[in-house]
Amino acid sequence: MSYTIGFQAKDQKAILATEAATANQAVAIIAALRQGADEIKFIRSPQEGEMGIEMLLLLAKEEAEEMPQRA
Repeated sequence: MSYTIGFQAKDQKAILATEAATANQAVAIIAALRQGADEIKFIRSPQEGEMGIEMLLLLAKEEAEEMPQRA
């Protein structure tokens, strides 16, 4: 499932967006954006629509559980 993360850099007025292929990648992008003091404006996916960070974390957890474990 793909995710689009919209964010606004602290010194800009424009809202930028970036794509992530998985929920786990989206969580990592959001963490990096937050460290740079960027403001998250939206998170959306074609399947889930608009969502909050809590929903994304839940989806990332479910995604991790579905991944086969490496021995």
